[in-house]
Order: sequence, then C-alpha cells, then structure tokens
Amino acid sequence: MLKRVLTAGAALAMVMDAPAHADNHADDLRTEVMADMPGLMEVYRDLHANPELSFQEFETAKKLAARARALGFEVTEGVGQTGVVAVMRNGEGPTVMLRADMDGLPVVEQTGLPFASEARGVPASGVETGIMHACGHDTHMAAWLGAAQLLAESKDEWSGTLVMILQPAEELGLGAIAMIEDGLYERFPKPDYVLAFHDAAAAPAGVIGYTSGYALANVDSVDITVKGIGGHGAYPHTTKDPIVIASSIVMRLQTLVSREKNPLDPAVVTVGSFQAGAKHNIISDEARLQLTVRSYSDESRDALLSGIERIAKAEAMAAGLEGDMLPVVTVKDPYTPATYNTPELTENVAALLKGRFGERVIETDPVMGGEDFSQFRRADPDNVQTLIFWVGGVPQDQWEKAQAGEVELPSLHSPFWAPDAETVIATATEALVASTLDLMPKNGG
Repeated sequence: MLKRVLTAGAALAMVMDAPAHADNHADDLRTEVMADMPGLMEVYRDLHANPELSFQEFETAKKLAARARALGFEVTEGVGQTGVVAVMRNGEGPTVMLRADMDGLPVVEQTGLPFASEARGVPASGVETGIMHACGHDTHMAAWLGAAQLLAESKDEWSGTLVMILQPAEELGLGAIAMIEDGLYERFPKPDYVLAFHDAAAAPAGVIGYTSGYALANVDSVDITVKGIGGHGAYPHTTKDPIVIASSIVMRLQTLVSREKNPLDPAVVTVGSFQAGAKHNIISDEARLQLTVRSYSDESRDALLSGIERIAKAEAMAAGLEGDMLPVVTVKDPYTPATYNTPELTENVAALLKGRFGERVIETDPVMGGEDFSQFRRADPDNVQTLIFWVGGVPQDQWEKAQAGEVELPSLHSPFWAPDAETVIATATEALVASTLDLMPKNGG
C-alpha cells in the first residue's frame, strides 16, 4: 500500500520520534486536537465495539448525525440509504466536503482488544458472521467528528460552505454512487474540493502518504461461463470438456498483461474462482470463472475487458465450439472507477502538511486496491477536485519488530488489524482541519 514507507525501514522509525515543523498557529491547532482526543477515543471505542455492515449502518449514522446536529450543522439522514450529509454555511467562499466511510466487514475480530466487537450480522451472502471494523473505518469516523467539532468552533477562521458526509457501503463499492444518485450534488451544495483519508496497515502510525494523479485502481468483477458437452470421464472423445477450455482461458488471460499491455501501464487480471464438475468420472457441461480486473485509465480498462471476451471466445472456438456454445462474459455493474487525486489540489495540500508535520509526510506509489471515493470526482470531473491520503496506523513497537523480522504485520481486512487509533485519529483530524482552513480562508486572509 505504502511501498516507499516499507522500503524506508529504520529511517522512518526515526521520523516518528522527530517533532513536526510547525508554527505557533499549528501548535495551537495541535493543542486543540489533543484536548479533544479523550472524547474522540471514547467515540472510537464505541464505534469499534458496535460495527455495522454495508447499507446496515443505521445506529452508526444516527449516533454521528446527532453529534453533528448538536454542533450546529444542518443534518440530513438517509441519503443513499444510510448516508448522512451535514452542512454548515459560513459566508462567501468555496465549498469543501469531508468524507468518512461507515461500514464494517464480515470478519470475526481476533485483536484481543478490551472493546473488541462481538457483533453479528448477515451480509449480502446470506451467511451470518461476525462483524469488525477491520478496515479502520472507525478511525475515519472519529477523525471526521474531530474535524467537525474544531471547524464548528472556529468559524471566525474560515469562510464558505462546509459539507461533511458519512458514506455507507464503501466495502461494496456502492455507497458513494448511491449518495450521488440520491442527489448529493443537487440537493446539497456541490463541493469545489472533496477530502478524505484512509488508515494504512503498511506504515508507522502518524506517517501521512499522498499520491498525485491516479492513486487507486479501476475495479471490475467479471464472470465467465464456459459451456461444453458433458459425458463420461472414461470417454472424453465424446465430449467438449469445459474444464480444459476454461483452463486454457485462464492461462491465455495472463498474456493480456504480460504481452499486450505496456509494462509502464499497470494492470492486473486475477482469476479468483474456478468452479466446475461434481464427480470424479463425469465431465461437466459447464465451468465458471470469476475474475477481478484492475487498471487505471478508461482506455486500459476497455482494452482489458475486450481482451478477456476475445480470449474466452477464441479458446472455445479452438476447441470446436461456436454460436450459442461460446462462453458468456459478464462484466458486473456498477464498477469502481480509479481514484484520481487532482494534481493541483494534491500538491497544495501536501505542501501545507509538510510544513506542519515535516518528514512524516511522504509521496507514495499508487496501488491496485480500489476505493469508491473516486465517484465524487467522477460525477463532475471538470468542477470537483478530490484528494484521499493515507495515515499510517501500525503501532510503533510493532513496526520496529517487523523491520527487525520478528513479526509479520496484519493487513487491512485482517481479523488482527488493530491500529494505533489515537495517533491515526489525532494526525488525521489535524490534517483535515488544517487543509480545510487553507482551502477556505476568511475573506482577506
């Protein structure tokens, strides 16, 4: 995720002990953030202990909507099913939107924390499971609340319109588009700038990572149904074996990236599931493949998807199938578009944060993970600038042990992921507030 952090090793561990380069105004903000931390940590522990699944974030939304309303925001609930929009108008100026995602994951927590989740629920699969904030959305919401509190208390320092949203169902890739389709940009002030952060399981707590331009990938899910002519396993010559055809498709798909893509244009085609047959001596009449496909540009995405269909049908034709017997390729919709951090906004915010946090702010490589934060720019790319940045969450002692080869660090979505929440929340709150104040200066400031 944060490749350059991982390769920096002990040097970055030293950075964490270094003071940030901050002026008196920055010190004042940091002091205010730290004064709020006991209350924010109480909120964090409650959110962590009581996660809710995608599009089921009813109590989470209710709790935080009430807090935003008490701060003086105009609050609307139920946007995009369970989303929350909180608006504060404070004179002339730009409109800045701060976003946090709310949903937990169908994961049984194994962190051993005293406030570990024991929640249970039923996701879209229909199978009851434990629920955990294994992606750190609880830290996102706590920092969102911290920013809301400080910005509401400092209205004499900024001018414009502040829109703060709590988004459902990021883990499904459906929450952002649900809010947009429910009128996010029509019913509420449309933002000039949208900011968010994500905790990182591959960086020491408190390190801030940013990427200009493409930061996360297009995410497509593709199903391929391979048809065949079934029969007895002892008489394969009387059949058209879909397992053999599907196996050829799997192998040929690897050439899409290795032989058809420019090596400088990253892409991933992964076959995550191969299902066929039910008995040793029966050749099935069907095989099913499930793929995840990752890219950055629209052109690269189109080339991959068309290539998948071409290869699937060509391999079936090579096996002697034609017409209605050719594979059926289905691209799931909607897909998650690539996340693009507007370069001008990214560079300006990065410069500001470097001035406050010093060497804790680093430029990072893009990743092939997906984030539906991308939809907020995609909805109006000519007028909305966006930036999502990383905030490292690995506890310092664990980071040092990992660098020494003594432990393996858990990833996001792991049942063992337990970030240094206090450092993540304090760092992210300060970064969000400082960036917002910079984007919305008081008239004449």
